[in-house]
Amino acid sequence: MKHEHLKGKTVVITGGSGVLCSAFAYALAEQEMNIAVLGRTMSKLEAVAEKIEALGSKALAVKCDVVDAESVKAAKKAVNDAFGKVDILINGAGGNHPQGNTTKDIFEDGDIEDPDVRSFFDLSPENFNYVFDLNIVGTVIPTQIFMVDMLGNPDASVLNVSSMSAYHPMTRVSGYSAAKAAVSNFTEWLAVHFAENGVRANAIAPGFFITEQNKRLMLNDDGSYTERAKKVIYKTPMRRFGKPEELVGTVLWLCDASQSGFVTGTTIPVDGGFNAYSGV
Repeated sequence: MKHEHLKGKTVVITGGSGVLCSAFAYALAEQEMNIAVLGRTMSKLEAVAEKIEALGSKALAVKCDVVDAESVKAAKKAVNDAFGKVDILINGAGGNHPQGNTTKDIFEDGDIEDPDVRSFFDLSPENFNYVFDLNIVGTVIPTQIFMVDMLGNPDASVLNVSSMSAYHPMTRVSGYSAAKAAVSNFTEWLAVHFAENGVRANAIAPGFFITEQNKRLMLNDDGSYTERAKKVIYKTPMRRFGKPEELVGTVLWLCDASQSGFVTGTTIPVDGGFNAYSGV
């Protein structure tokens, strides 16, 4: 489906080489936009940019660390030099770190003494902060820097990437869950703060999709589901994982001010019913 209102506009996507954000980039490429993909691995970004151009849009790959303000400022200069002012920012950079997780879902007696168990009491501030900062600080900094271009632009939009864990914290991943809850909360704050200036802020909350980050948690070597994946499927009424392309309709709608111009401060679940299901 064509969104003519997006044609010629400039969008920045942080975490642009990831499975989900690259799907966003390809969908936006079909709208003939100027697309800058930001991330930490240039070779992956260049591969995404090449496909964007094959789909008919202009692309720019920019190496960037979203928790480093100077790095983001340099990325903005590169984008402005190539495309002019930014109209849309998608804050897709984020993720988790194994060292920020507990080994078990539920704490048990003896876990503190067991060297093979990482309990809540073993989570280092450094690892917790790494996960927290990557997700929330890595959303705030790019918003501060790129949003300057958007002020007074009625077509401007910020789209953050939240998670199902923002609604109900997932076991083991305390730092990630707390950070994604902060992303949803920050989205609401941002929407109110800039509502009179015309800039909209929304978030998308994906359910469960197989990505490079979670593949080892969800799939065994033979491709079968792990026990954690089985829990996810049980809690998802549609009884399957999502496909990245099933997110793009929501992304396009939220980015297109001609269709969602009165929508701000929302977090939209795309989750196969996960958030709606109590488990019984």
